[in-house]
Amino acid sequence: MKIALIGATGFVGTAVLAELLQRHHEVTALVRDPAKLGARPGLSTVVADAYNAESVAAAVRGHDAVVSAFNPGWNDTALYDNFLRGSATIGRGVEASGVKRLLVVGGAGSLFVAPGVQLVDTPNFADHIPANVIPGVHAARDALTALRGNTALDWTFLSPPALLAAGERSGVYRVGGENLLLAGDRPAGISVADLAVAIADEIEQPRHLRARFTVASLT
Repeated sequence: MKIALIGATGFVGTAVLAELLQRHHEVTALVRDPAKLGARPGLSTVVADAYNAESVAAAVRGHDAVVSAFNPGWNDTALYDNFLRGSATIGRGVEASGVKRLLVVGGAGSLFVAPGVQLVDTPNFADHIPANVIPGVHAARDALTALRGNTALDWTFLSPPALLAAGERSGVYRVGGENLLLAGDRPAGISVADLAVAIADEIEQPRHLRARFTVASLT
């Protein structure tokens, strides 16, 4: 497949890029600085602005799918506003390009822990998350809400589990829907390499069109 990747130099995007190239897909990385990505077979880069819909449209046009691991950066002082602005602009750009398939990597904060209660709204949530990250968690939830109203794209929103870290690629994972996955009585986790496996699997064989899902390790 020919896949456009937004956020290819980030924590998640780096793993997604490696997984897609390993599967011999043709990947176009939308970047601000091409020098951040070395030359690799199957990889091309294009300078694009995630805050400009025309720029996004021009960069992704002609691809089979777009994967967005967009994040303005956790230390962005306008993180909430820029996260939402970039997410909305990317959506508009993909629509304008004629590409139908968009997979967005979001956050775990909007997963439900009880009926009507999302993780981000639990009393002690902020105690376990760096303060600079909190605006991004809320923005990711609001971006999902906005995406749910999009009927023009074949979108998917993938929420990682509560614990996402570096680690080995096992190639296996379990799948959930709207609820936070657990490992016993604790929040479940996954390696970023296995999250990338789930992303690539969903692009190759879509099972969650116009829906959100989550994944976690088997144990």
